[in-house]
Amino acid sequence: MREFFNEMFQSGAVRTPYARLENWVSAMPAGLRSLKQAEAEELFRRIGITFAVYGEGGDPDRLIPFDMFPRVFSALEWHRLERGIKQRARALNAFLADVYGRGEIIKAGRIPGELVWRNEAYEKAVVGITPPKGVFSHIVGIDLVRTGPEDFVVLEDNCRTPSGVSYMLENREIMMRMFPELFRENRIEPVENYPGLLRRTLASVAPTKCDRDPCVVILTPGHFNSAYYEHSFLADLMGVELVEGQDLFVEGEFVWMRTTEGPKRVDVIYRRIDDAYLDPLCFRPDSMLGVPGLMDVYRSGGVSICSAPGAGVADDKAVYTYVPDMVRFYLGEEPILQNVPTWQCSRTDDVKYVLENLGELVVKEVHGSGGYGMLVGPTSTREQIEAFRAKIKADPDNYIAQPTLALSTVPTFVEEGVAPRHVDLRPYCLVGDRIELVPGGLTRVALTEGSLVVNSSQGGGVKDTWVLAE
Repeated sequence: MREFFNEMFQSGAVRTPYARLENWVSAMPAGLRSLKQAEAEELFRRIGITFAVYGEGGDPDRLIPFDMFPRVFSALEWHRLERGIKQRARALNAFLADVYGRGEIIKAGRIPGELVWRNEAYEKAVVGITPPKGVFSHIVGIDLVRTGPEDFVVLEDNCRTPSGVSYMLENREIMMRMFPELFRENRIEPVENYPGLLRRTLASVAPTKCDRDPCVVILTPGHFNSAYYEHSFLADLMGVELVEGQDLFVEGEFVWMRTTEGPKRVDVIYRRIDDAYLDPLCFRPDSMLGVPGLMDVYRSGGVSICSAPGAGVADDKAVYTYVPDMVRFYLGEEPILQNVPTWQCSRTDDVKYVLENLGELVVKEVHGSGGYGMLVGPTSTREQIEAFRAKIKADPDNYIAQPTLALSTVPTFVEEGVAPRHVDLRPYCLVGDRIELVPGGLTRVALTEGSLVVNSSQGGGVKDTWVLAE
């Protein structure tokens, strides 16, 4: 039987970060636990914390499952993670500045040019543009898993519009409301200053033509988008306007927002829509979500777009395999956080190995997300494996494969009591005139016994993530 690292128990003893939770769990009768779980669900429902699943019929909006058992990191554990995340964010931004500039890493033979230039996320319209402070990806979500006491590895990078931060904040709010005694007994680092840090980060990359306090807005596709709750949530907490494309227009050298008091100039757009829909004059001409002429203003330094168009080439799952090389090339440092060993099906030897070992591997689409378009070999049927084999043979460039990792487990409340369930972690790194992140992140948990898929769209839930103060 495969061994998984249990983050609370090691060699039969409670690990230090969880020491004060053992009595809390044992002292909570099943009846009280059920009441508290129902209370948490009611709070989520009342606040409106939902996610959307499309294509399955019925109401797409669902309540995200919340588990009351927190995940805990010591200050020392977090310090190492923080250094590794910041290092990775610096390298990813250096890579983006390079491939939209001189392309030195490609000239040096450290990454294949076709992987960048022919990548569907590479936007030729951005070539030669240097955004304020040289930052392309302003909110970097790094997905991490733990496989041992000292072992953390990066599953993937999210350099465009990583979602889920609203869950991180609401998980903490609900835990503090339901279990205030836990926060009196444990010195837990706060996360509630994230909206203030995000606004400061966005304001710090105001365009060169901004000569006053920057006007920041969040650009949303609208209320039908699966992450609309988060868009409105963050706009409210930051004290900025939530706008759709129809609320903005270009005139002269600037972008303007329609208001009841007349047009107001916009300096920074935190966009939550894809590149293709940003500007119908530059990208998809049929887009009704963007702002005609936006890219012209962006090029001329009249507005900042966060994250920058084209940032997605850095979080492509094939490009991911080269991030450790980026750290060495741009920073002259050894990576603090390692990648998962990865086979690229675009390579003849790699695809041969993958096809011969499909039942043991996790296979992902290069541009896939949300747990869709992937195969978890050990938990798949023979029919599913054979269907995926045909997909890989038809388009090998579209897939990468990785070993099935022994994801760590955290105790989780289930019907029969408390049981270990697999988790991952997405911290949110903010990049502007400085790089910073709040101590914590979004812990996603695979609520189905034995499952390694933590995505909410695939039956996963969320937990509060604690970092203990020193």
